[in-house]
Amino acid sequence: MARGVSVIVKRRTFCLLSKLRGFHHQQSREERKEYHQPAGYTALALLASSFHSELASDLEISDGEALENLKVASSHGSLMDRSNAILQREQQQQSLNPKDWIAVDQQNAWDLLHEERSLMTRISTSCADLDDILGGGISCKQVTEIGGVPGIGKTQLGIQLAVNVQMPSYCGGLGGKAIYIDTEGSFMVERAQEIAEAYVEDISEYNRFLHKDLQACQGEIQGKDVLQNIYFFRICSYTEQIALINYLEEFISDHKDVKIVIIDSVAFHFRQGFEDMALRTRILGEMALKLVKLAKMCNLAVVLLNQVTTRYMEGSFQLSFSLGDNWSRCCTNRIILYWNGNERYAYIDKSPYLRSAAAPYSVTSRGIRNSASHCKRSKLV
Repeated sequence: MARGVSVIVKRRTFCLLSKLRGFHHQQSREERKEYHQPAGYTALALLASSFHSELASDLEISDGEALENLKVASSHGSLMDRSNAILQREQQQQSLNPKDWIAVDQQNAWDLLHEERSLMTRISTSCADLDDILGGGISCKQVTEIGGVPGIGKTQLGIQLAVNVQMPSYCGGLGGKAIYIDTEGSFMVERAQEIAEAYVEDISEYNRFLHKDLQACQGEIQGKDVLQNIYFFRICSYTEQIALINYLEEFISDHKDVKIVIIDSVAFHFRQGFEDMALRTRILGEMALKLVKLAKMCNLAVVLLNQVTTRYMEGSFQLSFSLGDNWSRCCTNRIILYWNGNERYAYIDKSPYLRSAAAPYSVTSRGIRNSASHCKRSKLV
């Protein structure tokens, strides 16, 4: 059945293309020049890159029939053919002034600094010590990479950020939503529910502390409401990961309240299956550019959870992030999670704005919190 349909589609497309060629050959060169029309359709790709209104006018058919024919042509043209066809169409258009191609938004450095500071919002990690060294939390409009050994709490921190981004504005939060992209299958919805319920309890306590009406400020928020504000995507291959990242801009344009994108983890599908490492580097570079653009354009935080390996450097073994040195230049901030004895620590390894510093943190049943031993030391002092 599928083969028969394919034959019919190909035959129909061939007839359509032949008809179009005949139509354009009947026109005089002066007529084509006057109306700025191409000399003719020489490939399906040229047909696929046409506008349905032009096609409907040329063949004297309805817009619906033109759209249907364009779909058939598009399904049989390769990506490279369509790109070349679009380029050919652009070259056939009237030449434009170079200024028309460049949209330059000129700013002086002072205005740029004021804009950056006014729009620089942060998302709390629920650990006061960690927030302190981060200047208040994870920054929006930036790409932050967080890496560490297995069991250190990377996914726990990712879930905590997906919950905390929903903190209302009267609590100092963004009141936004989160996108969580899981590439490893490590996202645990039961754990997310625990953190969400603890978050609801913290908000309730905050409201009581401020003597505010809980129903007016909180709107009777529940754990399920928090989970509904986390858009979850499960990725099973690097091709799906690339496709989803290309789709994020469109998705966020339809969900403008998204304020954080979390990828857990960014390296998982790129550590295997690549024989051409140069190709992998180019793909990762393009992916990083899209994420940087997304963070700045949509004023949101992009958090990339990454795996680490050990590398022998300067006479000792040190933790090194996956994907190599070229990838390390793509992120704005880099945080390493590590063990110091029985305590978890977060260390700012790279940042253009923050100084290098370390802070302890704990993973509790309620989520990410201050280190228990650090709290004890504070009480003794």
